[in-house]
Amino acid sequence: MEALAPGTKLGVLQGERMASWSPDTPCSCDCFVSVPPASAIPAVIFAKNSDRPRDEVQEVVFVPAGAHAPGSKLQCTYIEVEQVSKTHAVILSRPSWLWGAEMGANEHGVCIGNEAVWTKEPVGEGEALLGMDLLRLALERSSSAQEALHVITGLLERYGQGGSCREDPTSFCYHNTFLLADRTEAWVLETAGRLWAAQRIQEGACNISNQLSIGTDISAEHPELRTHSQAQGWWGGQGTFDFAQVFSLTQQPVRMEAAKARFQAGRELLQQQQGGITAEVMMDILRNKQSGICMDSGGFRTTASMVSILPQDPTRPCVHFLTATPDPSRSVFKPFIFAEGVAQAPQVLSPTFGTQDPVRTVPRFQTQVDRRHTLYRGHQEALGLMESEQDRGQQLRQKQRALEQEGLEAVRALLAGERAPPPQELGGLFQAFVTRESQLYA
Repeated sequence: MEALAPGTKLGVLQGERMASWSPDTPCSCDCFVSVPPASAIPAVIFAKNSDRPRDEVQEVVFVPAGAHAPGSKLQCTYIEVEQVSKTHAVILSRPSWLWGAEMGANEHGVCIGNEAVWTKEPVGEGEALLGMDLLRLALERSSSAQEALHVITGLLERYGQGGSCREDPTSFCYHNTFLLADRTEAWVLETAGRLWAAQRIQEGACNISNQLSIGTDISAEHPELRTHSQAQGWWGGQGTFDFAQVFSLTQQPVRMEAAKARFQAGRELLQQQQGGITAEVMMDILRNKQSGICMDSGGFRTTASMVSILPQDPTRPCVHFLTATPDPSRSVFKPFIFAEGVAQAPQVLSPTFGTQDPVRTVPRFQTQVDRRHTLYRGHQEALGLMESEQDRGQQLRQKQRALEQEGLEAVRALLAGERAPPPQELGGLFQAFVTRESQLYA
Protein backbone atom coordinates (compact mmCIF):
# COMPACT_ATOMS: atom_id res chain seq x y z
CA MET A 1 0.00 0.00 0.00
CA GLU A 2 1.36 3.41 -0.76
CA ALA A 3 0.82 7.05 -0.05
CA LEU A 4 0.85 8.90 -3.34
CA ALA A 5 1.71 12.34 -4.61
CA PRO A 6 -0.90 15.04 -4.20
CA GLY A 7 -2.40 16.41 -7.39
CA THR A 8 -5.54 17.83 -8.87
CA LYS A 9 -8.93 16.41 -8.00
CA LEU A 10 -10.40 14.16 -10.66
CA GLY A 11 -13.93 14.71 -11.79
CA VAL A 12 -16.44 12.33 -10.32
CA LEU A 13 -17.93 9.87 -12.80
CA GLN A 14 -21.47 8.78 -11.99
CA GLY A 15 -21.04 9.78 -8.36
CA GLU A 16 -17.63 8.09 -8.02
CA ARG A 17 -15.30 10.14 -5.81
CA MET A 18 -11.57 9.59 -5.38
CA ALA A 19 -8.62 11.12 -3.59
CA SER A 20 -6.09 13.47 -5.16
CA TRP A 21 -4.11 12.16 -8.09
CA SER A 22 -1.17 13.42 -10.12
CA PRO A 23 0.29 12.08 -13.37
CA ASP A 24 3.15 10.58 -11.33
CA THR A 25 0.85 8.75 -8.91
CA PRO A 26 2.24 5.22 -8.58
CA CYS A 27 0.15 2.14 -7.93
CA SER A 28 2.80 -0.43 -7.34
CA CYS A 29 2.62 -2.20 -4.00
CA ASP A 30 2.58 -5.95 -4.48
CA CYS A 31 1.78 -8.83 -2.13
CA PHE A 32 2.39 -12.50 -2.90
CA VAL A 33 1.61 -15.81 -1.24
CA SER A 34 2.37 -19.42 -2.07
CA VAL A 35 0.41 -22.25 -0.45
CA PRO A 36 1.50 -25.89 -0.98
CA PRO A 37 1.71 -27.54 -3.44
CA ALA A 38 2.88 -24.30 -5.09
CA SER A 39 5.69 -24.01 -2.51
CA ALA A 40 8.83 -26.10 -2.87
CA ILE A 41 8.68 -26.98 0.83
CA PRO A 42 5.72 -27.78 3.14
CA ALA A 43 5.24 -24.14 4.08
CA VAL A 44 3.17 -21.12 3.18
CA ILE A 45 5.43 -18.35 1.84
CA PHE A 46 4.38 -14.70 2.07
CA ALA A 47 6.02 -11.64 0.49
CA LYS A 48 5.44 -7.92 0.07
CA ASN A 49 7.08 -4.82 -1.37
CA SER A 50 6.02 -1.55 0.26
CA ASP A 51 6.14 1.34 -2.21
CA ARG A 52 6.03 4.76 -0.62
CA PRO A 53 7.32 8.33 -1.11
CA ARG A 54 11.05 8.19 -1.84
CA ASP A 55 12.25 9.90 1.34
CA GLU A 56 9.85 8.20 3.76
CA VAL A 57 11.68 6.06 6.33
CA GLN A 58 10.38 2.62 7.22
CA GLU A 59 11.39 1.15 10.57
CA VAL A 60 11.16 -2.42 11.90
CA VAL A 61 9.46 -2.50 15.29
CA PHE A 62 9.11 -5.40 17.71
CA VAL A 63 6.19 -5.13 20.12
CA PRO A 64 6.00 -7.80 22.87
CA ALA A 65 2.77 -9.48 23.92
CA GLY A 66 0.78 -7.51 26.45
CA ALA A 67 -2.04 -7.64 29.01
CA HIS A 68 -4.35 -4.64 29.29
CA ALA A 69 -6.76 -3.42 31.93
CA PRO A 70 -10.52 -3.61 31.26
CA GLY A 71 -11.83 -0.47 29.61
CA SER A 72 -8.40 0.57 28.28
CA LYS A 73 -8.20 2.81 25.23
CA LEU A 74 -5.63 2.50 22.46
CA GLN A 75 -4.34 5.47 20.45
CA CYS A 76 -3.87 4.52 16.81
CA THR A 77 -2.57 6.94 14.16
CA TYR A 78 -5.53 9.33 14.37
CA ILE A 79 -8.24 7.89 16.61
CA GLU A 80 -8.65 5.88 19.80
CA VAL A 81 -10.19 2.41 19.88
CA GLU A 82 -11.18 0.03 22.65
CA GLN A 83 -8.21 -2.10 23.73
CA VAL A 84 -8.54 -5.87 24.19
CA SER A 85 -7.41 -7.75 27.29
CA LYS A 86 -4.46 -9.49 25.60
CA THR A 87 -2.35 -8.69 22.56
CA HIS A 88 0.14 -10.92 20.73
CA ALA A 89 3.80 -10.14 20.06
CA VAL A 90 4.33 -8.64 16.61
CA ILE A 91 7.14 -7.63 14.27
CA LEU A 92 6.16 -4.66 12.07
CA SER A 93 7.62 -2.90 9.06
CA ARG A 94 6.05 0.54 9.11
CA PRO A 95 6.41 4.14 7.95
CA SER A 96 7.94 5.64 11.06
CA TRP A 97 5.42 8.49 11.39
CA LEU A 98 2.35 6.31 11.97
CA TRP A 99 1.06 3.73 14.47
CA GLY A 100 0.10 0.89 12.14
CA ALA A 101 2.22 -1.02 9.63
CA GLU A 102 2.61 -1.74 5.93
CA MET A 103 3.32 -5.40 6.65
CA GLY A 104 4.16 -7.62 9.57
CA ALA A 105 3.73 -10.88 11.43
CA ASN A 106 2.79 -12.12 14.89
CA GLU A 107 4.04 -14.84 17.20
CA HIS A 108 1.37 -17.26 15.91
CA GLY A 109 2.62 -17.17 12.34
CA VAL A 110 0.03 -14.75 10.95
CA CYS A 111 1.32 -12.40 8.23
CA ILE A 112 -0.54 -9.47 6.65
CA GLY A 113 0.22 -6.97 3.91
CA ASN A 114 -2.12 -4.29 2.55
CA GLU A 115 -2.51 -2.10 -0.51
CA ALA A 116 -4.36 1.00 -1.63
CA VAL A 117 -7.51 0.57 -3.69
CA TRP A 118 -10.18 2.89 -5.09
CA THR A 119 -13.75 1.81 -5.80
CA LYS A 120 -17.18 3.24 -6.59
CA GLU A 121 -17.73 3.58 -2.85
CA PRO A 122 -16.73 7.13 -1.79
CA VAL A 123 -13.49 7.66 0.11
CA GLY A 124 -14.26 9.36 3.42
CA GLU A 125 -12.40 12.56 4.23
CA GLY A 126 -12.67 12.20 8.01
CA GLU A 127 -10.03 10.64 10.24
CA ALA A 128 -10.70 7.03 11.20
CA LEU A 129 -8.54 3.89 11.13
CA LEU A 130 -5.91 3.70 8.42
CA GLY A 131 -5.63 0.40 6.58
CA MET A 132 -2.20 0.17 8.19
CA ASP A 133 -3.81 0.54 11.64
CA LEU A 134 -6.25 -2.26 10.79
CA LEU A 135 -3.30 -4.44 9.78
CA ARG A 136 -1.48 -3.98 13.09
CA LEU A 137 -4.64 -4.40 15.15
CA ALA A 138 -5.37 -7.68 13.37
CA LEU A 139 -1.86 -9.00 14.03
CA GLU A 140 -2.07 -8.08 17.70
CA ARG A 141 -5.49 -9.71 18.13
CA SER A 142 -5.53 -12.87 15.99
CA SER A 143 -3.98 -16.33 15.97
CA SER A 144 -4.98 -17.30 12.41
CA ALA A 145 -5.48 -15.60 9.06
CA GLN A 146 -9.23 -16.18 9.24
CA GLU A 147 -9.43 -14.67 12.71
CA ALA A 148 -7.43 -11.68 11.46
CA LEU A 149 -10.00 -11.22 8.71
CA HIS A 150 -12.78 -11.15 11.31
CA VAL A 151 -10.83 -8.61 13.40
CA ILE A 152 -10.38 -6.27 10.43
CA THR A 153 -13.98 -6.49 9.25
CA GLY A 154 -15.30 -6.00 12.79
CA LEU A 155 -13.16 -2.90 13.33
CA LEU A 156 -14.10 -1.63 9.88
CA GLU A 157 -17.79 -1.89 10.77
CA ARG A 158 -17.33 -0.13 14.11
CA TYR A 159 -14.78 2.58 13.32
CA GLY A 160 -14.54 2.82 9.53
CA GLN A 161 -11.41 3.57 7.51
CA GLY A 162 -10.10 6.99 6.64
CA GLY A 163 -7.51 9.68 7.20
CA SER A 164 -4.49 10.81 5.22
CA CYS A 165 -2.05 8.03 4.43
CA ARG A 166 0.88 10.28 3.66
CA GLU A 167 3.01 12.56 5.82
CA ASP A 168 2.00 15.63 3.88
CA PRO A 169 -0.33 18.58 4.51
CA THR A 170 -2.30 17.64 1.37
CA SER A 171 -4.70 14.89 2.42
CA PHE A 172 -4.51 11.61 0.53
CA CYS A 173 -7.02 8.87 1.34
CA TYR A 174 -7.92 5.46 -0.02
CA HIS A 175 -9.54 2.15 0.84
CA ASN A 176 -7.60 -1.07 1.34
CA THR A 177 -7.08 -4.62 0.22
CA PHE A 178 -5.28 -7.16 2.40
CA LEU A 179 -3.42 -10.41 1.92
CA LEU A 180 -3.51 -12.50 5.11
CA ALA A 181 -1.61 -15.75 5.60
CA ASP A 182 -0.83 -18.33 8.27
CA ARG A 183 0.73 -21.80 8.37
CA THR A 184 -2.15 -23.47 6.52
CA GLU A 185 -3.88 -21.02 4.19
CA ALA A 186 -4.28 -17.44 2.97
CA TRP A 187 -7.15 -15.00 2.52
CA VAL A 188 -7.59 -12.04 0.19
CA LEU A 189 -9.76 -9.34 1.79
CA GLU A 190 -10.91 -6.41 -0.36
CA THR A 191 -12.80 -3.44 1.05
CA ALA A 192 -14.95 -0.58 -0.17
CA GLY A 193 -15.75 1.70 2.75
CA ARG A 194 -17.28 -0.58 5.39
CA LEU A 195 -18.23 -3.18 2.78
CA TRP A 196 -15.97 -6.10 1.91
CA ALA A 197 -15.52 -9.44 0.16
CA ALA A 198 -13.01 -12.18 0.94
CA GLN A 199 -11.56 -15.14 -0.92
CA ARG A 200 -9.94 -18.16 0.75
CA ILE A 201 -6.74 -19.55 -0.78
CA GLN A 202 -6.10 -23.14 0.35
CA GLU A 203 -3.62 -24.10 -2.37
CA GLY A 204 -1.62 -22.49 -5.16
CA ALA A 205 -0.06 -19.04 -5.54
CA CYS A 206 -1.77 -15.66 -5.46
CA ASN A 207 -0.89 -11.96 -5.70
CA ILE A 208 -2.63 -8.61 -5.26
CA SER A 209 -1.69 -5.24 -6.78
CA ASN A 210 -3.71 -2.08 -6.08
CA GLN A 211 -6.91 -3.26 -7.73
CA LEU A 212 -9.92 -5.37 -6.92
CA SER A 213 -9.22 -8.99 -7.84
CA ILE A 214 -12.06 -11.00 -6.26
CA GLY A 215 -14.62 -11.88 -8.90
CA THR A 216 -17.34 -14.48 -8.39
CA ASP A 217 -15.28 -16.77 -6.14
CA ILE A 218 -16.36 -15.12 -2.87
CA SER A 219 -15.79 -17.13 0.32
CA ALA A 220 -17.23 -14.53 2.73
CA GLU A 221 -18.78 -11.08 2.40
CA HIS A 222 -20.40 -8.18 4.24
CA PRO A 223 -24.09 -9.03 4.84
CA GLU A 224 -25.22 -5.88 3.04
CA LEU A 225 -22.78 -6.12 0.12
CA ARG A 226 -25.32 -7.19 -2.51
CA THR A 227 -28.30 -5.19 -1.30
CA HIS A 228 -26.15 -2.03 -1.23
CA SER A 229 -24.85 -2.76 -4.74
CA GLN A 230 -28.40 -3.21 -5.98
CA ALA A 231 -29.61 -0.05 -4.26
CA GLN A 232 -26.83 1.97 -5.90
CA GLY A 233 -27.72 0.58 -9.32
CA TRP A 234 -24.37 -1.18 -9.70
CA TRP A 235 -25.89 -4.66 -9.85
CA GLY A 236 -29.25 -5.82 -11.14
CA GLY A 237 -29.87 -8.29 -8.34
CA GLN A 238 -30.13 -11.29 -10.63
CA GLY A 239 -27.50 -13.75 -11.80
CA THR A 240 -23.80 -13.81 -11.06
CA PHE A 241 -22.32 -11.30 -8.60
CA ASP A 242 -18.77 -10.32 -9.59
CA PHE A 243 -17.32 -8.17 -6.79
CA ALA A 244 -14.47 -6.62 -8.84
CA GLN A 245 -16.78 -5.89 -11.76
CA VAL A 246 -19.51 -4.38 -9.59
CA PHE A 247 -17.26 -2.20 -7.38
CA SER A 248 -14.40 -1.18 -9.71
CA LEU A 249 -14.48 2.38 -11.02
CA THR A 250 -16.15 2.74 -14.41
CA GLN A 251 -13.15 4.67 -15.71
CA GLN A 252 -9.84 3.82 -14.09
CA PRO A 253 -7.06 6.42 -13.80
CA VAL A 254 -4.16 5.74 -16.18
CA ARG A 255 -1.82 4.52 -13.44
CA MET A 256 -4.47 2.13 -12.08
CA GLU A 257 -4.84 0.71 -15.56
CA ALA A 258 -1.05 0.31 -15.63
CA ALA A 259 -1.26 -1.65 -12.38
CA LYS A 260 -3.12 -4.38 -14.27
CA ALA A 261 -0.01 -5.12 -16.31
CA ARG A 262 2.10 -5.29 -13.16
CA PHE A 263 -0.45 -7.57 -11.50
CA GLN A 264 -0.33 -9.86 -14.52
CA ALA A 265 3.47 -9.84 -14.52
CA GLY A 266 3.49 -10.84 -10.85
CA ARG A 267 1.03 -13.65 -11.54
CA GLU A 268 3.17 -14.93 -14.41
CA LEU A 269 6.31 -14.87 -12.26
CA LEU A 270 4.50 -16.99 -9.67
CA GLN A 271 3.16 -19.39 -12.31
CA GLN A 272 6.63 -19.91 -13.75
CA GLN A 273 7.78 -21.20 -10.35
CA GLN A 274 4.68 -23.24 -9.43
CA GLY A 275 5.75 -26.16 -7.24
CA GLY A 276 9.18 -24.64 -6.67
CA ILE A 277 8.45 -21.39 -4.83
CA THR A 278 10.91 -20.68 -2.01
CA ALA A 279 11.83 -17.63 0.04
CA GLU A 280 14.63 -16.98 -2.46
CA VAL A 281 12.17 -17.09 -5.36
CA MET A 282 9.97 -14.54 -3.59
CA MET A 283 12.99 -12.30 -2.95
CA ASP A 284 13.86 -12.45 -6.64
CA ILE A 285 10.30 -11.48 -7.57
CA LEU A 286 10.41 -8.52 -5.16
CA ARG A 287 13.69 -7.46 -6.80
CA ASN A 288 12.25 -7.58 -10.33
CA LYS A 289 12.59 -4.07 -11.76
CA GLN A 290 11.52 -4.88 -15.32
CA SER A 291 7.96 -5.63 -14.18
CA GLY A 292 7.81 -2.57 -11.92
CA ILE A 293 7.41 -4.77 -8.83
CA CYS A 294 10.68 -3.35 -7.52
CA MET A 295 9.82 0.31 -7.91
CA ASP A 296 12.17 3.24 -8.39
CA SER A 297 10.33 5.94 -10.30
CA GLY A 298 10.20 9.67 -9.80
CA GLY A 299 9.38 10.54 -6.21
CA PHE A 300 8.55 6.98 -5.20
CA ARG A 301 10.33 3.72 -4.59
CA THR A 302 10.11 0.41 -2.75
CA THR A 303 10.95 1.60 0.77
CA ALA A 304 10.94 -1.80 2.52
CA SER A 305 10.37 -5.49 1.77
CA MET A 306 9.41 -8.64 3.66
CA VAL A 307 9.38 -12.39 2.97
CA SER A 308 8.08 -14.97 5.46
CA ILE A 309 8.30 -18.75 5.67
CA LEU A 310 5.39 -20.28 7.60
CA PRO A 311 6.02 -24.05 7.99
CA GLN A 312 2.99 -26.31 8.13
CA ASP A 313 4.75 -28.29 10.86
CA PRO A 314 3.90 -26.37 14.06
CA THR A 315 7.11 -27.58 15.73
CA ARG A 316 9.16 -25.57 13.23
CA PRO A 317 9.50 -21.80 13.77
CA CYS A 318 8.14 -19.24 11.34
CA VAL A 319 10.88 -17.05 9.87
CA HIS A 320 10.38 -13.48 8.67
CA PHE A 321 12.99 -11.76 6.49
CA LEU A 322 12.88 -7.95 6.58
CA THR A 323 15.06 -5.35 4.88
CA ALA A 324 14.31 -2.16 6.94
CA THR A 325 15.87 -0.30 4.00
CA PRO A 326 14.71 0.77 0.53
CA ASP A 327 15.26 -0.99 -2.82
CA PRO A 328 15.35 -4.77 -2.20
CA SER A 329 17.71 -5.20 -5.17
CA ARG A 330 20.36 -3.42 -3.08
CA SER A 331 19.26 -4.45 0.42
CA VAL A 332 19.74 -7.40 2.75
CA PHE A 333 16.84 -9.61 3.80
CA LYS A 334 17.54 -10.37 7.47
CA PRO A 335 15.85 -13.25 9.39
CA PHE A 336 13.65 -12.63 12.41
CA ILE A 337 12.26 -15.41 14.64
CA PHE A 338 9.92 -15.09 17.62
CA ALA A 339 11.96 -16.83 20.33
CA GLU A 340 13.27 -16.38 23.84
CA GLY A 341 15.15 -13.14 24.34
CA VAL A 342 13.87 -11.39 21.21
CA ALA A 343 14.00 -7.62 21.58
CA GLN A 344 13.95 -4.42 19.58
CA ALA A 345 16.97 -3.90 17.32
CA PRO A 346 17.84 -0.23 18.04
CA GLN A 347 19.57 0.33 14.69
CA VAL A 348 16.24 0.00 12.81
CA LEU A 349 14.16 2.14 15.20
CA SER A 350 13.52 5.74 14.17
CA PRO A 351 13.79 8.67 16.59
CA THR A 352 10.57 9.87 18.22
CA PHE A 353 9.34 13.44 18.70
CA GLY A 354 6.53 13.13 21.26
CA THR A 355 3.85 15.79 21.28
CA GLN A 356 5.92 17.90 18.86
CA ASP A 357 5.68 15.24 16.13
CA PRO A 358 4.04 16.74 13.01
CA VAL A 359 1.49 13.89 13.02
CA ARG A 360 0.40 14.79 16.59
CA THR A 361 0.04 18.56 16.15
CA VAL A 362 -3.02 20.08 14.48
CA PRO A 363 -3.14 21.03 11.67
CA ARG A 364 -1.03 17.99 10.86
CA PHE A 365 2.18 17.73 8.84
CA GLN A 366 3.04 21.44 8.78
CA THR A 367 6.71 20.72 9.49
CA GLN A 368 9.19 17.97 8.67
CA VAL A 369 11.49 15.99 10.96
CA ASP A 370 14.41 13.64 10.30
CA ARG A 371 13.14 10.11 10.94
CA ARG A 372 16.16 8.22 9.59
CA HIS A 373 17.36 5.35 11.79
CA THR A 374 20.97 4.21 12.03
CA LEU A 375 20.77 1.41 9.46
CA TYR A 376 18.88 3.65 7.04
CA ARG A 377 21.64 6.28 7.22
CA GLY A 378 24.35 3.69 6.59
CA HIS A 379 22.38 2.18 3.74
CA GLN A 380 21.92 5.60 2.15
CA GLU A 381 25.68 6.03 2.06
CA ALA A 382 26.04 2.53 0.61
CA LEU A 383 23.58 3.32 -2.18
CA GLY A 384 25.53 6.45 -2.97
CA LEU A 385 28.74 4.42 -3.19
CA MET A 386 27.10 1.85 -5.48
CA GLU A 387 26.04 4.63 -7.83
CA SER A 388 29.25 6.69 -7.78
CA GLU A 389 32.03 4.10 -7.61
CA GLN A 390 31.27 1.01 -9.66
CA ASP A 391 34.06 -1.28 -8.40
CA ARG A 392 33.66 -0.50 -4.70
CA GLY A 393 29.90 -0.53 -5.07
CA GLN A 394 30.00 -3.97 -6.66
CA GLN A 395 32.18 -5.27 -3.83
CA LEU A 396 29.73 -3.92 -1.28
CA ARG A 397 26.79 -5.51 -3.11
CA GLN A 398 28.63 -8.85 -3.07
CA LYS A 399 29.09 -8.54 0.70
CA GLN A 400 25.38 -7.81 1.08
CA ARG A 401 24.47 -10.93 -0.89
CA ALA A 402 26.95 -13.06 1.05
CA LEU A 403 25.44 -11.90 4.34
CA GLU A 404 21.93 -12.62 3.08
CA GLN A 405 22.96 -16.08 1.86
CA GLU A 406 24.39 -16.84 5.27
CA GLY A 407 21.03 -16.05 6.82
CA LEU A 408 19.14 -18.11 4.25
CA GLU A 409 21.43 -21.11 4.81
CA ALA A 410 21.05 -20.86 8.59
CA VAL A 411 17.27 -20.84 8.18
CA ARG A 412 17.33 -23.74 5.72
CA ALA A 413 19.35 -25.86 8.16
CA LEU A 414 17.04 -24.88 11.02
CA LEU A 415 13.84 -25.77 9.17
CA ALA A 416 15.38 -29.02 7.88
CA GLY A 417 16.19 -30.06 11.44
CA GLU A 418 19.94 -30.05 10.79
CA ARG A 419 20.56 -27.43 13.47
CA ALA A 420 18.91 -26.88 16.84
CA PRO A 421 20.38 -23.65 18.21
CA PRO A 422 19.33 -22.51 21.68
CA PRO A 423 16.22 -20.28 21.78
CA GLN A 424 18.32 -17.31 22.93
CA GLU A 425 20.35 -17.52 19.72
CA LEU A 426 17.19 -17.61 17.61
CA GLY A 427 15.75 -14.64 19.47
CA GLY A 428 18.89 -12.62 18.76
CA LEU A 429 19.17 -13.61 15.10
CA PHE A 430 17.70 -10.44 13.59
CA GLN A 431 19.75 -8.21 15.88
CA ALA A 432 22.93 -10.09 14.92
CA PHE A 433 22.31 -9.63 11.19
CA VAL A 434 21.34 -5.97 11.58
CA THR A 435 24.60 -5.38 13.46
CA ARG A 436 26.65 -7.12 10.80
CA GLU A 437 24.94 -5.20 8.00
CA SER A 438 25.60 -1.94 9.85
CA GLN A 439 29.27 -2.90 10.04
CA LEU A 440 29.35 -3.32 6.25
CA TYR A 441 28.46 0.36 5.91
CA ALA A 442 30.68 1.68 8.70
